[in-house]
Order: sequence, then structure tokens, then C-alpha cells
Amino acid sequence: MLAILKLLQSLVKTLHSDGTPGQLAAGIALGSALGLTPIANAHNLVIVLLLAMLNVSFASGLLGWAVFVPLGFMFDPLFHRLGRLLLVDAPALRPLWTAMDNVPGLALTNFNNTVVLGSVVTWLVLFVPIYFAARVGVVRYRETIGKKVMGSRFYKAFQASKIYNVYTLFRP
Repeated sequence: MLAILKLLQSLVKTLHSDGTPGQLAAGIALGSALGLTPIANAHNLVIVLLLAMLNVSFASGLLGWAVFVPLGFMFDPLFHRLGRLLLVDAPALRPLWTAMDNVPGLALTNFNNTVVLGSVVTWLVLFVPIYFAARVGVVRYRETIGKKVMGSRFYKAFQASKIYNVYTLFRP
């Protein structure tokens, strides 16, 4: 229960942070890759490094991950079909896949897996629409709901819970 409270606190703090809507949206768009694609792949390590190194919101990246994980599982059959189309049913691309498989390190991307390839291609196609949708969502949230949330008892309770966070630091 405490973990859920901390996650909600982090989400509210992120949405009300000084970060620009673009920074939050870029974090969500990058984090969506972690949710849409199978997690144990080299490209997801690159995504985590980008979240840490770029001037984007890491917390919104985690939010994007959490939001897109159920969608990733739900669309796995479609990712498989797209990956199969690109890997098996497109003979013109076979030399590309063979060359990529022979490059040391590139084999760690698991692009020889239909679900991985289909989900990465889908994420690359959806990156820009996810970014702009998230940016619009953050702007609208801050203009409408955000102001109401900041004045609510619930938000004030979150602010007060920082005292509990300090208490947990000194608890044996």
C-alpha cells in the first residue's frame, strides 16, 4: 500500500513540477518503449540511458512504462504478425537481417524475434504521436484539473506526507 501511495505521490509531483510539457511528454514517449516492447532486450537499456541522460522527466518515463505495459501485452499478437511480415514474409529484407545478426552486439537486440521486432517498429512509428498526445494532455491537465487538484484535500495530504517520508529516513 505504501508503494502505491509513493507512486501516486510521484505522479502528482511530476505533473505539477517545473518541467515543461515537452520534457514530460518526451519522457512518456520514451517510457512507452519500455511498456510496448519485451523488457529484457538491449534496446530497452538504451531507452533507460536516454531517460537518464536527456533533459526529460525520468518519472514521466516510468509513468509511460506503467501505462503502456498492459497495451504491450494486449497487442503482442499484432506485434508478432508485423514482425513475421518483416522477418519471414519479406524476402527482400533477409540480407539486412542476416547482416544485423552477424554484427557483434547487434544480435543482443533480439530483432530475430518477431514480437520484439514488431513491437519496436510499432513504437518507432507511434513515438511522435505519443509525444504530441502526451504534450497536449499535460498542458490541458495543468490548465484545468491541475489547479483543482492543487486545492484539494487529497493533494494537501500528499504534501503533508512528506513528513512521513522524513520519518521513514530515521526509522530503525
